Amino acid sequence: MSDNIYKVTEVVGTSTTSIEDAISGAIDRTAETVRDIGWFEVTETRGHVVDGKVAHYQVTLRIGFQLND
Repeated sequence: MSDNIYKVTEVVGTSTTSIEDAISGAIDRTAETVRDIGWFEVTETRGHVVDGKVAHYQVTLRIGFQLND
């Protein structure tokens, strides 16, 4: 039995709706080109303010996926 080996990639997700939508969008888009995603970590959370209100959410994610033969 061999140990699993993982690679980590960093992506940024954005949403005008919520942090959760920014996270989901980033993972959904990454999953279109990367197989065997196993976990994610939010490393940064930012936002954009317009006229005193939150206009945009932005999150940086580290996404881990398993390397296969």
